[in-house]
Amino acid sequence: MEIVEDVVIVGAGIAGLTTSLGLHRRGIRSLVLESSDELRITGFAFTTWSNAWKALDAVGIGESLRHQHYLTPSILVASTFLDQPASEISYKGHEIRCLQRRLLLETLAKELPSDTIRFSSKVVSIEESGFFKRLHLSDGTILKTKVLIGCDGVNSVVAKWLGFDKPVFTGRSAIRGSANFKGGHGFGLKFRQFLGKGLRSGFLPCNDENVYWFLTWIPSTKDEELEDDPVKLKQFVMSKLEDIPNEMKSVVGKTELDAIASSPLRYRRPWELLWGNISKGNVCVAGDALHPMTPDLGQGGCAALEDGVVLARCIAEALLKPGGEENNGKIVDEEEEYKRIEMGLKNYAQERRWRSIDLVSTASMVGYIQQNSGKIMNFLRDKFLSRFLPGMLLRKASFDCGTLRY
Repeated sequence: MEIVEDVVIVGAGIAGLTTSLGLHRRGIRSLVLESSDELRITGFAFTTWSNAWKALDAVGIGESLRHQHYLTPSILVASTFLDQPASEISYKGHEIRCLQRRLLLETLAKELPSDTIRFSSKVVSIEESGFFKRLHLSDGTILKTKVLIGCDGVNSVVAKWLGFDKPVFTGRSAIRGSANFKGGHGFGLKFRQFLGKGLRSGFLPCNDENVYWFLTWIPSTKDEELEDDPVKLKQFVMSKLEDIPNEMKSVVGKTELDAIASSPLRYRRPWELLWGNISKGNVCVAGDALHPMTPDLGQGGCAALEDGVVLARCIAEALLKPGGEENNGKIVDEEEEYKRIEMGLKNYAQERRWRSIDLVSTASMVGYIQQNSGKIMNFLRDKFLSRFLPGMLLRKASFDCGTLRY
């Protein structure tokens, strides 16, 4: 028996749930397939810039999340390569907060109808079926859908179906963690970042008690065994913080073992985004399935939120009648509707292609500069480039994805 759906979204991450909520706000039902048995909260937290808050406001959850996360006033950047005072860059006029991933996903999910997310639902194959796509799930379920959206991360089944290669390893890895200080951490609200030879680390308070931290480095072969062992991960991070202020060490030291994780940093080659199929017929990708990028701009999650708003807007224009009603029931002309969907997804791809290329390319360049181990590059970075880079990050964050309506 086949189950027929209008819109199926693969992946209940940031992009998937934002797209689903955007469609729900426009009166369109979607089914979200999640391979795990609960919401995935790996990553713990991420920096949300002004562009992300515009997207969150567009789907109607910005205010509730603001009340749980403090505004970040500035960033302090210190070098362990040169003996010089830390430089402070003000974020005045911009909205930057450290957003807890768990709270974001839970807030998105709570706004959706209770039967929207189907957990333990792994897609194993995709087939053509006239003007539909047929999905085979690992539990034997077969779904047919008018629109298929891949928000299933760096190992996306949908991206592979569209012809994208697997994201490539950058040669860098990241360890991330979240520390909870009962009664308050006392660090204030500033973002602190430390740049050294081949290392980048820092921490950012989310609120009075929760602090998100990170360390990126260039791993050797022997570091591979660290990934699945939180005890070794914590010990490794502490060993890398010899020249870092004690407040960073205290944050890492306070981190519980179940709140620390490691992952290799991967990205989509920009030229693949230029020539690849972001959409094809009634299929498209969003979030990390589209534009995996390094964390050096802090824009990965923000871009996924943008994707969700733009995609929901484009799909709504395709599926809704001019009067704003959904085309429920038997479709008189399936071919005509398929063409509207195809055009809607093409519009989405056109809107997101250059934005994705810009963010992926810039993040890769910034990462190369900030984490370079060469003495000359380290000197130039700390003396000159450190003043230029924060301004560039703020310019990228000034993007506005618009509302759910054209």
